[in-house]
Amino acid sequence: MSMDLITLDFETYYDKDYSLSKLTTEEYVRDPRFEVIGVGIKLNDKETEWASGTHKQLREYLQTNFPWENAMVLAHNTMFDGAILNWVFNISPRVYTDTLCIARGVHGVEDSGSLKALSERYGIGVKGTEVFEAIGKKRENFTESELSAYGDYCINDVNLTYKLFMWMAKNFPKKELKLIDLTLRMFVEPVLDLDLGLLEQHLAETRYEKESLLQKCAVMGVSKDDLMSNLKFAEALRSLNVEPPMKISPTTGEQTLAMAKSDEGFKALLEHDDQRVQTLINARLGNKSTLEETRTQRFIDISKRGLLPVPVRYYAAHTGRWGGDDKINLQNLPSRGKNGKKLKKSIVAPKGYTIIDADSSQIEARVLAWLASQEDLVESFSAGEDVYVKMASKIYNKPEEEITKDERFVGKTTILGAGYGMGAVKFQSQLQTFGFHMELEEARRVIGVYRDSNWKINKLWRDAQETLRALYNKESPTYLGYGEVLKTVPEKNAIQLPSGLLMRYGDLRFDETESGKEFHYKTRRGRTRIYGGKVIENVCQAIARCIIGEQMLNISKRYRVVLTVHDSIAACVPDEEVKHAQTYIEECMKQTPEWATGLPIDCESGVGKSYGDCE
Repeated sequence: MSMDLITLDFETYYDKDYSLSKLTTEEYVRDPRFEVIGVGIKLNDKETEWASGTHKQLREYLQTNFPWENAMVLAHNTMFDGAILNWVFNISPRVYTDTLCIARGVHGVEDSGSLKALSERYGIGVKGTEVFEAIGKKRENFTESELSAYGDYCINDVNLTYKLFMWMAKNFPKKELKLIDLTLRMFVEPVLDLDLGLLEQHLAETRYEKESLLQKCAVMGVSKDDLMSNLKFAEALRSLNVEPPMKISPTTGEQTLAMAKSDEGFKALLEHDDQRVQTLINARLGNKSTLEETRTQRFIDISKRGLLPVPVRYYAAHTGRWGGDDKINLQNLPSRGKNGKKLKKSIVAPKGYTIIDADSSQIEARVLAWLASQEDLVESFSAGEDVYVKMASKIYNKPEEEITKDERFVGKTTILGAGYGMGAVKFQSQLQTFGFHMELEEARRVIGVYRDSNWKINKLWRDAQETLRALYNKESPTYLGYGEVLKTVPEKNAIQLPSGLLMRYGDLRFDETESGKEFHYKTRRGRTRIYGGKVIENVCQAIARCIIGEQMLNISKRYRVVLTVHDSIAACVPDEEVKHAQTYIEECMKQTPEWATGLPIDCESGVGKSYGDCE
């Protein structure tokens, strides 16, 4: 049964303090000040209409004149328009789609996805400008002629959106359209709730702990200013006979203080035997970063307004990965520390449902081994062996059963880091970040062991470097790696992924640098160096994302997907189906795509009434 296409665009009230530039989408739409002034709407290829009126009038107009139950809703930024449709007018179509999402998939994240820029790119018309001052004006304040002009402006936007969709969707992969729908539905049709009591308790405890730590530091003669300064804080540690942690700067190659919250050497001091040291570290962490506090407050505010719209951005990265959005970024919720899981635990399933969270184990390392045809490593993954221990056994030339925890850690860091051409200096620096010191000569030896034992991966980097050269010279299309799943598209400086989408290296150049001639490509942040090892890192991430996408689609055939974070997928399942659902979801996560024959995939899953309980 074919679907109707409904293209729409809502025009809403805004002022200097109340607008999408000041608020998140969730805050804006759920604010008491929210008002729809009018809507431009188009059913299939019929003439676009403009409707303006009271909330009651618009609701009646929308609900009675359009076949929502069998419709695909299209907008440019459907997170916004879809939220209005569902939250304000209680309308849920069959499918959501979005020209902004499609544009990211078609053109990548480096090019502007604005309606104006895309309309100019495709030569389909000119995005209008408002012909009157709309800021601060409620619907009742518009004259009839102003509303008519506003309607013309809105109708033009709808028509441009429709034309864009007709152009961009022609060859857009159908599976990716389904993923756009899943992604948008997480936000516009929320099902997850928030535990307000737990959040308020967590916020109060966080603030109390921060103040208490400051008082304890003051007794030790350490002020808040001392906590905020790297040099002064280092002196405070030395006063307790603790040498401050150091790391190798990845930019200068020189030793520097490891004082960032992400530095493992720094975080290791949280478990120092001297309680005073723990106090200093916790106090610095608490006062340097207000993220946990502000995000907890944002969760509280959302909870008071309703369910949790999950803001996940489709095709947010160069590799196609999803990203966080709407200022709460569920992609990087903390998991460690005394209160690490509090925010995750505050995200709860609706009554009668349970959350199942499944994570693809070591997916990028598995993809790398498979893509390089590194058979021994592929076989180890297939057999469920501990590849980190096996690597450590080669590094230290001792039996696997004798490998220590620290040696396994080195093996793990080697597998995950050296697989993309990392050199000894960077490898040493990465270990240092985790509080593990290794002499440079030893780091060189370890890297040598990895490359000797994984020579096919080493060859893959060289092949990728050749791929860059072939793209630059606009040579005939070819394939990169095993399986013929990565095809070069020279005319677009791109590599075609298994999804059918392209990973682009726009404006690829071979420039003279201080290190000699190197490849660079254009990003929004400027020009970025690209080389064989980095290409392989990109394609491994991109292939992993393609796999996650297929897993999401398979899971969604039976259960509601509510969140994806990196390589994990969370779904809500009825309480009475938990056991069966977990089995089904794990089967979906372990299923190798048809295009990836021989790729060993595995997963781990957890179950809980809250997202945090799944770990």
